[in-house]
Amino acid sequence: MDALPVAPAYPATWEDTSCRWVGEIAFRVAARTGQHGPMTSSHPPAAALDWAAEAVGSPGPAHVVRRLAGGTHAATHLLGTGLPLSGPSQVVMRCFPPGDGAAAAEARVLDALRGLDGWAPRLVAVDPDGLRCGGPAVLITLLPGRADIQPARPDRAAAALGRALALVHGVPGERLAGLRDGMAAASRAAGGAGGGPAGPVVSAHRHRLARQPTVLTHYDFWSGNVLWREGEPTGIVDWSGASRAPRGFDVGWCRLDLVLLHGPATAEAFLDAYQEAAGEEVPDMALWDLFALANSHRSVETWLPNYHDLGRTDLTAEDLRERHTGWTARCLARHRRQEPPRTAPERSGRRSGTEKPQPPAAP
Repeated sequence: MDALPVAPAYPATWEDTSCRWVGEIAFRVAARTGQHGPMTSSHPPAAALDWAAEAVGSPGPAHVVRRLAGGTHAATHLLGTGLPLSGPSQVVMRCFPPGDGAAAAEARVLDALRGLDGWAPRLVAVDPDGLRCGGPAVLITLLPGRADIQPARPDRAAAALGRALALVHGVPGERLAGLRDGMAAASRAAGGAGGGPAGPVVSAHRHRLARQPTVLTHYDFWSGNVLWREGEPTGIVDWSGASRAPRGFDVGWCRLDLVLLHGPATAEAFLDAYQEAAGEEVPDMALWDLFALANSHRSVETWLPNYHDLGRTDLTAEDLRERHTGWTARCLARHRRQEPPRTAPERSGRRSGTEKPQPPAAP
């Protein structure tokens, strides 16, 4: 399958955007060692730069401006195109390892989102098989803002995250056709119910969670995948995993990240703001918290490079494990308080204690 250019669908006020990277492209190149390898700082290959220039209609070659921070799945570089403000001068290129289906998946999702009223990038072009770039790739519009996981007021930022996620979950259901089943994908990735103390609880209630109504689920919603300016979110990126899943999926994962970064009170501020904006409560929130904990039990330390790359170098792997363990204990305790105790059914002819059954009274 050849690399397919997609007709650009830029906002009418493209030239008026306040993004400071005018006339430039952001380029994201995958570099994984095993499943979670370190991000590379090497420049994108010349063939990928040529494809990017062709896709946006630039008469000259694209050039690397600098690497952009954030994420370990791929490396990000800012490129200049030399195009005037009236053209597609701001584009992000995400290039994945050979055989990775993320490029094709993200292209499908972004086509369905159609910009999400400015909250999501628009698709410019896709090279699903890496015929031009050496690996599967997508070109998408560059949104204003930057990732920020060190807000001056974490609770306020968490509330803004909650409101933004409610917008995502409000996308009409008819636009979700063709998206994968997020619960099934998570189960396959975790090899079952996940691990740790939360695993048995999640295993016992997995079908209960999977039966809940589905919404557009980002699948990796956290502050590092949200762009910010002056303390307010301006866009959401990294849509390659988007799926159909119950709303608690995204909410639980984001709450876990907020606990790791800032503590439980910030996670509660996020939930309160989300539920107010969504106009409904998240059913079985304690179970969704445990779902996130079970599925991250074996891997939470591997998230450290993401946090370090975005400035939280104060965190250590030991910190993440300690906070993960503490949140697990807290969520298990809340689940036990909320879940009615299970009682074993009485067997026929058996009663508690030693009292013998009495014959019925004579009429």
